[in-house]
Amino acid sequence: MELSDDTVLADTRRWIEKAVIGLNLCPFARSVYVKNQVRIVVSRARHLDAFLDELDRELDLLVNTPAEAIDTTLLVHPTLFPDFEVFNDFMGVVDDVVAEHELEGTVQVASFHPLFQFEGVEPDDISNATNRAPYPTLHLLREESVERAVASDAGDAEKIVERNIETLRGLGAEGWAALLAKP
Repeated sequence: MELSDDTVLADTRRWIEKAVIGLNLCPFARSVYVKNQVRIVVSRARHLDAFLDELDRELDLLVNTPAEAIDTTLLVHPTLFPDFEVFNDFMGVVDDVVAEHELEGTVQVASFHPLFQFEGVEPDDISNATNRAPYPTLHLLREESVERAVASDAGDAEKIVERNIETLRGLGAEGWAALLAKP
């Protein structure tokens, strides 16, 4: 059964609200989210070329739209990347696309996947959840916004990573699952 766009959007918003913002995994997320400056796009591309076309359009839209209207974009594909390793390898292509658009230093792309696994970390280690989302997701971020957020009182990026891992270890796998469970 194919998930509807409404279901994908609802699951993604629940993850943002309960995990990313609720657990303060990204202290910069709340301000843009409450101002409706986060664009969430559900892709239905049937192959990588079509998905790359969508990425091209979203990069162009992001850089040609004032940050006050769209500060960041989540490009979500619920079915194209069931395998994390394939998705992770695909991130090299994503970096090439950013370079082709001459957006290095302007836009960065963070990756999230339901089976995300850091190199050298066991698959069931809860620290992987810092980059786990309900569906494979490309997060297009304006470098300027990231720099401004890091320079603000939100603090040092390395301390944020350490705090996130500590938070998730305190929550545990069962707590993480319960947090994201559908109502």
